Amino acid sequence: MWPLPGLKMMMANKLSLSTKIFGILGIFFLVALIAIGLTLHASWRLEGVAAAINDMGSQRMRTERLAFLLSAIDQRLPAITEVAAAAEIDRLERVQKALETGDSRRPMFLPEQLGIHRAASDLHDRWRRHVRPLLAEFLSTSDADRRHAIVQEYALRADSFIREINQLIDLMERNYADSTNLLRAYQVMLVLLAVIGTSILTLYSLILIVRPMRALQEGIQRMTADDFSVRLRVESNDEFGELANGFNLMANHLQDLYQTLEQRVESKTQSLEEKNQELATLYEITAFLNEPMSTEALCNGFLHRTLRAIGADGGTLRLYAEKDQELYLLAHEGVSNEFAQREASLQCGECVCGEAVSIDGSIETDVREAAARLPLAYCKQEGIRTVAAFPIVYDRRVIGVYTLMFRLPRKLTPSERHLLETLGQNLAVTVENQRLQASEKELAVAGERNLMAQELHDSIAQGLAFLNIQIQLMSESLRQGKQEEARETLARIREGVQESYDDVRELLVHFRTRVEPEGLDTAVAKVLKKLEAQSGIATTLVVSGKGLSLPHDEESQALHIIQEALSNARKHSGAKSLEVRLERQPEKLTVTITDDGRGFSPERETDPLTEHQHVGLKIMQERAQRIGGVCQVHSVPGKGTTVMLTLPPITARPL
Repeated sequence: MWPLPGLKMMMANKLSLSTKIFGILGIFFLVALIAIGLTLHASWRLEGVAAAINDMGSQRMRTERLAFLLSAIDQRLPAITEVAAAAEIDRLERVQKALETGDSRRPMFLPEQLGIHRAASDLHDRWRRHVRPLLAEFLSTSDADRRHAIVQEYALRADSFIREINQLIDLMERNYADSTNLLRAYQVMLVLLAVIGTSILTLYSLILIVRPMRALQEGIQRMTADDFSVRLRVESNDEFGELANGFNLMANHLQDLYQTLEQRVESKTQSLEEKNQELATLYEITAFLNEPMSTEALCNGFLHRTLRAIGADGGTLRLYAEKDQELYLLAHEGVSNEFAQREASLQCGECVCGEAVSIDGSIETDVREAAARLPLAYCKQEGIRTVAAFPIVYDRRVIGVYTLMFRLPRKLTPSERHLLETLGQNLAVTVENQRLQASEKELAVAGERNLMAQELHDSIAQGLAFLNIQIQLMSESLRQGKQEEARETLARIREGVQESYDDVRELLVHFRTRVEPEGLDTAVAKVLKKLEAQSGIATTLVVSGKGLSLPHDEESQALHIIQEALSNARKHSGAKSLEVRLERQPEKLTVTITDDGRGFSPERETDPLTEHQHVGLKIMQERAQRIGGVCQVHSVPGKGTTVMLTLPPITARPL
């Protein structure tokens, strides 16, 4: 039941709640504004009439005062002159003029009801025609008898004028009383308006706000108590109507969720188990791929674990030879040896495996429904029903393909396909890393062999060439019978043989020397200790600073450079003392080798004394370039030699 039909009609429209509230408030505000305006207008009128009554009373007082002034002047009383009478007349006329025109600033004006304006106009006209001329004559004449007669006449006319003023004041007071009653009526109307407005607003709030809020609160309480069947009545099209619609939609959704909760939980649980299984499979196979092993063992292990994870009955794994455009079978499981022999190699584009390489994407097909261009006769003989092939891709380049075979119809899910494609990519990375590591080892061995050959050529080969020349000289001396020259040549040959022997032993020591796990510092200390014991040269090792160490192979190259510098100092410098300084900094490693030997001139490459130094310097510089470093030699004849090796750290392995 709606208490007011008008409110019910307002509720039925499509106005929003805010529009309704502001609309009713606006109506009440307008009515209140009008009532207050009427009250203020009535008060303003009362104030103006009161001022007019007051001025009219002053007219009566001034008329009586003029009678007194005229009588005093007639009797020649001291201090009473015509000037005072003229001034009083002037003030009286100014008040009359103000009453005629009114004054809104005071305010002061005559009311228009009860003929007050007309009566006031008649009164002022009587003043101008009957009273004012008499006063003017009194002030202008000096005849005592005439003045006395005028005083008597003014007294009679003043009484009549004052009676008319009293009548006009009575009319104005009656009008004032009526206006006062009207003001009280306006005030009573304001009180009634406040009471009625408050009641209507209260009822309006109850209908539009309180009752919908209470219904919403009850609905929420029932829903909190697991009563999802609760629904709210939609009784309006405003915000509360939209809120009720939203509540009902939410209740429907929660009811559906509650009814299917068990099924949804089971579905989510199954999905999580599948995800966990996929993650476990990915982790297991990734961990396996990180173990060191041959490529064949890697592929067999990968295929075995993938078949077990997916539940496939068999599978194959082939690597792609780009130069032959063929796929070679490297691993198989769950198929006969005859199948493996028949499909030991496939052309690119042949069968499902070759097609996967051609299109660079996965293929899943039913053997019985396969296209004519993809014959699967061998798979049919093996009893295979479904075949799925996945390329092994590295850096957008196919390096192989592996297949899964099912003896029953099987449709892989999108998550399984994604997992298998990811596993293929991981296998591709591992296989390619093995290839790169093998290539790197081959390059390292080839580089080391090249350096070994160069060192043999620059040391042993030159020594043998020297011995060959000396043998020819000795043969010539013997043929000519020069025994003394032959003996001298033979001594040089013995010296050359001994030097070559020493060079070979030194090269063997260099090649066998390795950097210990303790680091480059310990290895250099051992080399210096051995050098001091063999040559008698006093050695000093100074290690300073902190920083990151080099990779093991680069430390080995640095050690060979240090050994070569020490060997050159032992052979050619004639030094008595030698210092090696290792200075580590965050941005680089600096090795400085200084001796107090005879020194040499780096520019004089043809000097036999410095020939070996230049050969060793070339070897050291080549080794430094291989590991990204710089090797510099500073030497002055008679002032020793300094070799400086600068290497930037590459890895973040702590010391």
